[in-house]
Amino acid sequence: MRRESIIGQPTPRSGFEALSVYDGVVGPCAIDLSDNTNLWGMPPSAALALENFQFAEVTRYPSAYAAELKASLARHVGVETSMIVTGCGSDDVLDAAIRAFGNPGGSLACCDPTFSMIPVLARINGLSVSTSSFDAEGDISVDSLLSGRPDVIYICSPNNPTGMNASVERIEAIAIAFSGLVIVDQAYAEYSSTSLLPLVSRYANVLITRTMSKAFGMAGLRIGYAIGNPVLVGEVEKSRGPYKVGALSSAAAIAALENDLPWIEQIVSETLSIRSRFVSRLSSLGYNPLTSDANFVLVPVANPAEAAKRMLEAGIGVRTFANLAGIGGALRITIGPWEMMEKCLASLEAP
Repeated sequence: MRRESIIGQPTPRSGFEALSVYDGVVGPCAIDLSDNTNLWGMPPSAALALENFQFAEVTRYPSAYAAELKASLARHVGVETSMIVTGCGSDDVLDAAIRAFGNPGGSLACCDPTFSMIPVLARINGLSVSTSSFDAEGDISVDSLLSGRPDVIYICSPNNPTGMNASVERIEAIAIAFSGLVIVDQAYAEYSSTSLLPLVSRYANVLITRTMSKAFGMAGLRIGYAIGNPVLVGEVEKSRGPYKVGALSSAAAIAALENDLPWIEQIVSETLSIRSRFVSRLSSLGYNPLTSDANFVLVPVANPAEAAKRMLEAGIGVRTFANLAGIGGALRITIGPWEMMEKCLASLEAP
């Protein structure tokens, strides 16, 4: 059969030739420890809300800006509703924030390594990316992030994939010295020992992003949000656009926020206990995992692809990193119930 020629093939915008689709999905496996989600399942009240959802509502648009969910999130974090913006996962909120405050042709500054989608989101929105190394203690470099006069500075704390926190003092130093947007990504806030929420009431240029995909166990429902000064949030909401959180997702999230916080706190506590136990076992095997304040650990290894292949053959999926700046090859391993971690350790022990 003769193939017809394609007429009028459009040319992507400048910079897209360097981008590729997301490639972080691990193949089929019995135990997936690759994506840092809650491996204990979703909150019970959220599950019940899904079962009882009136599907007649699916024929109607959800709340344009998730008003009821915003109010519930505001009560949860202890701020005014005007300080909350929601989105389809926290990456949607990050995308909207970068677009709102990043001028095309400008730049975004971030550390390396960090959340892999940030350089992609910056370039999609017409920004170049400048990267900064962490210091010897794993903290951010204030001077390096400020150099180059970026439009947006992105800080992930606890950082993905290293698991380390940025110090409050250094984040504050950046907020004071910088006139642009400071994004503090706290996707793992529930696991962290460092509170950063007070920053949004002190600094009008700080936006803290969070998600219900991790500790809240609802990654499949795609619920993200951010907290910031009302004026800042208003600009992000313009960029975000309407109808980004579906009615089903909103109902489950509200149910969890209103009824399941003790359940989530219990799961977080168990996660941290198992993380400590897992790190101790890794150390006894000769590994040197990085200090983590999240629900995962990063484990430097000489040949991550080979190690991950061996683990996948044993039914264990982990995230591989071939050559992280200042670290080299590594495996990122999500913390789950102890029986999962025992099987993970056994796969690491295998020859």
